[in-house]
Amino acid sequence: MRLRSAARCLALACLALSPLHAAVAQTIKVGMAMDISGPFSANGTDSRTGYALAMKQLDGKLGGFPVEYIQTDTAGNPDNARQQVERMLQRDDIDLFTGPVASNVALAVGPLLFGKKVPYLSHNTGPSALSGKGCNAYFFGTAYQNDAYHEAAGRFATQKEFKKVVLIAPNYPGGKDAVNGFKHFYEKGATSEIYTKVGQIDYAAELAQLRSDKPDAVYFFLPGAMGIGFIKQFVAAGLDKSITLISTGFSADEDIVQAVGKPMLGIYNTSHWAHDLDVPANKAFVAAYRKEYGRYPSGYAAQAYDVIMAMNAAVKQIGGKVDDREALLAALRKADFESVRGKFVYGNNQFPIENFYLRVVDTDANGQVTNKLVSTILKNYQDSYADQCPLKAS
Repeated sequence: MRLRSAARCLALACLALSPLHAAVAQTIKVGMAMDISGPFSANGTDSRTGYALAMKQLDGKLGGFPVEYIQTDTAGNPDNARQQVERMLQRDDIDLFTGPVASNVALAVGPLLFGKKVPYLSHNTGPSALSGKGCNAYFFGTAYQNDAYHEAAGRFATQKEFKKVVLIAPNYPGGKDAVNGFKHFYEKGATSEIYTKVGQIDYAAELAQLRSDKPDAVYFFLPGAMGIGFIKQFVAAGLDKSITLISTGFSADEDIVQAVGKPMLGIYNTSHWAHDLDVPANKAFVAAYRKEYGRYPSGYAAQAYDVIMAMNAAVKQIGGKVDDREALLAALRKADFESVRGKFVYGNNQFPIENFYLRVVDTDANGQVTNKLVSTILKNYQDSYADQCPLKAS
């Protein structure tokens, strides 16, 4: 490992890390291109809390070695992200990378990182372009493959025998993956598609179309502020009386539940995680998170927490020798850490083989609006693109 100064500590790291010795030390560098502002800022905020909790629990180290977290704000802009990652690679010589929420940003920075042999552990997005033929040994979709969330929702809509479903998603790669994933597993009837602008908050035109179309259900993928605006306007228009809303955790997670409140009651959503999932590591994480932040964690926080713990396990396994990239990749693929989702296993394309669950927005014992686990929709599911990936399972 290269000799580096551990004296510098940027914003997020300073919140979570114990003081490091000012003397020159062997320091691992992790680049974090975050969504602090922009259309995915709410998701980015929750992600940072998950990162920070893991950092705190690890005493500001990875595998017992000093670490420097280099944080930037992409504002959800691919061009910003490319410039920031280029600086991280050229100036900071990073060893590991994480941070972006959105698929278009991940796709923009991926080639830069792969070209420099820097492993990218995605705490959120899992684009189809990096799942099949375009998979890469340096990309780990630690959270999920994009389509799978939506495939689970399509399976649920099939089980409910909805005959007519309208799909609503923003017009960017993640939105297209959402629509395709839902249609892949929805077998019962016709669908129509509405694509919105990224960051859109006024849905008057879309609601008018829904009133005219009269579908049985609406499946919407509108993360962050987009989802908040849509749900509030949908309920205010009275459409919830005749149309069932289905979503994923992206648009019905704790960040949105807190912002919208009771109008969300009864919304079904799919996720690979739930805060009431009966897994020892998850129970410990949720308890620690609620103590630290006074609220339930979202899936974004849980995913970010897992990424740091995955990095920690890999660095520990190789004794901090992150310059040995082949050893680092092998350790990352092994994924020998206690995930909040239970036993963690990567498929050959380095996306998890995992369960997807049905949740419903309800109230807890104290009357707080939150998600409750209902059932398992897909069990030990490997995404639809894995068989196209030339990488071999380890």
